[in-house]
Amino acid sequence: MTKGIRFHDFGGADVLRWEDVSVADPGPGEVRIRHEAIGVNFVDIYQRSGLYPLPLPTVAGNEGAGVVEEVGEGVTLVKPGDRVVYAGRSGAYSESRTIPADRLCPLPDELTFEQGAAMMLKGLTVQYLIRRTYRVQQGDTVLFHAAAGGVGGIACQWLKGIGARVIGTAGSAEKCELALQNGADVCINYRNEDIVARVRELTEGKGVPVVYDSVGKDTFENSLKCLRPFGLLVSFGNASGPVPPVELGVLAQHGSLYLTRPTLATHIAERADLLSMAQELFETVLSGTVRIAISQRYQLRDAAQAHRDLEARITTGSGILLPR
Repeated sequence: MTKGIRFHDFGGADVLRWEDVSVADPGPGEVRIRHEAIGVNFVDIYQRSGLYPLPLPTVAGNEGAGVVEEVGEGVTLVKPGDRVVYAGRSGAYSESRTIPADRLCPLPDELTFEQGAAMMLKGLTVQYLIRRTYRVQQGDTVLFHAAAGGVGGIACQWLKGIGARVIGTAGSAEKCELALQNGADVCINYRNEDIVARVRELTEGKGVPVVYDSVGKDTFENSLKCLRPFGLLVSFGNASGPVPPVELGVLAQHGSLYLTRPTLATHIAERADLLSMAQELFETVLSGTVRIAISQRYQLRDAAQAHRDLEARITTGSGILLPR
């Protein structure tokens, strides 16, 4: 038996339980890994709350870094002792776990386990957002909501490295300052500034070609209003709640707009895509273009507090859980 964080019902952070969990021996195509660090992400909260329901009971979490302990029949992609990292596979909040070998990526020796766990899910998300969903070019102006968060912090740095002009949003002066430090050219404090008016002012009334929105319900309408004709709204999260049903005619009213709701799972479904995306992420971090800021560390047994802090929006950068 190993220790982990499991929930038996959907609900608030108090449904998370620190308990014994069984870890099966790796079967064909599987490996068992020992976690050294585990990432904390909003998708963990969506699953725990039932917004993205999973079969119950289940071990929480979707991202981790560690060492391969044992491999199952037919596994040639990794071997015992390898340093690995993964994202987008539920069951991460545990001291060890079994996972399909083809979901793992080798972790470069130059990166720590903590960096790996803090960057994989968020970094791959940024990669598919700015390199695949809308391939940002030098000189583009983009609007990125929640610019001081884990995804936003990586995105601002990466976008700055590309040569884009970045307009961020955040909910306090302190968070705006962090976004600016990470490369945002402007950060709009949504608590005391009109996002739409400010974006229109900054773009001489034209709007932006793309908005990246992980906030959801509270920002969706304003995000549409910030786009120029033929612009793209990339809705990729629900931090304030899910977006209500949309009347498609609104896209026409605001200028023949495009709307997409991508997921990381779709983008990394094929191993070749997973590896190529991870390689670009690793190269971007190792080059110094992106620094991985780990602003919160918790013991694994304290995962419920990590969720409370993330839901209260009092966190910045990335948060991780430590099994030991």
